[in-house]
Amino acid sequence: MKPARGGPDVAHVVGARPNFMKAAPVVAALGTAGIEQVLIHTGQHYDEALSRVFFDELALPEPDRYLGVGSGTQAVQTAALLTALEGVLADTAPTLTLVYGDVNSTMAAALVASKAGLASGHVEAGLRSFDRSMPEEINRVVTDALADIHFVTTTDAIANLAKEGASADSIHFVGNPMIDTLLLMRDRFVGRPIGRELGLPERYAVVTLHRPGNVDDPQRATEIVNSLVRVANDLHLVIPLHPRGRAKLTALGLTDWSSIDVTEPLGYLDFMSLVADATAVITDSGGVQEETTVLGIPCITVRPNTERAVTITHGTNRLTEPEDLDKAVAAAISEPPSQTTHGPPPLWDGGAGPRIGRIVQRWIDR
Repeated sequence: MKPARGGPDVAHVVGARPNFMKAAPVVAALGTAGIEQVLIHTGQHYDEALSRVFFDELALPEPDRYLGVGSGTQAVQTAALLTALEGVLADTAPTLTLVYGDVNSTMAAALVASKAGLASGHVEAGLRSFDRSMPEEINRVVTDALADIHFVTTTDAIANLAKEGASADSIHFVGNPMIDTLLLMRDRFVGRPIGRELGLPERYAVVTLHRPGNVDDPQRATEIVNSLVRVANDLHLVIPLHPRGRAKLTALGLTDWSSIDVTEPLGYLDFMSLVADATAVITDSGGVQEETTVLGIPCITVRPNTERAVTITHGTNRLTEPEDLDKAVAAAISEPPSQTTHGPPPLWDGGAGPRIGRIVQRWIDR
């Protein structure tokens, strides 16, 4: 696709917590290279601890545009994103629109850019769970089908894109920019006092839950709460509870147990400090699966599948259904991953942002 001219070189579209950690290294690398860029924050995550604090901690520049889309059903939120992004992308007319991950903001920006004749690049392209019941899987497939440049974090993503017809010259294996952020910030989050402030014991597990398939379905949400209570009989749990599902999980009794601490959402540094010191992590988040893989923390993912296949083959992550959660946690703790054996996945080395920056620079120059 021929890039538009007249606007900034690059527009970054972000909207939710995982986007910020992925975008920060890319924004920094392009800034160092003198690339003109604008940052568009859709406001998909509007909670202060899920948005503003990340900009402060990750040294992201103030958004040039804040759209304030907020929450809603999949259709309502996506429609609001499409409407808001159409105006702002038409106004800025970037040469390249960069989108990150698999949230609704990602897919909406790719769709608007394509319809407007603007080129787009997808950071974290090619990941597949092969489960179309997940809204995120739909977002991944649509975004990759429309993208002009695919930046991939793992080798299996290259094969997935090839099977779907992406041209080989559009695919670039660059590593994982989320891990750039983790490695850059590690000295700042290790040893923070958040665990002491929360009064946590030496052994505890961090829990994050937000996927619609887990928190929106009443039966599955009930099974998960019951399983967490069983886990909490042997291991203290701390749960920074995402706004999605908060009311439902609380109503099911999640906060009724002394060995379960439910907190407000945490900023990046405090959350990663808890993860780094945890005995285990229970999650349904894709990014947390990756972060625990690099930190060497046993991760138990409450899902039937994952798009982060490398975390499974690496031995740091295992999948489980709710009814087997307590057994999976016990098994993961008894057989913790060994980073001395595995090391991080290929190119998860802190250099993804600069690699992406160099490719974008060449693409713009061309």
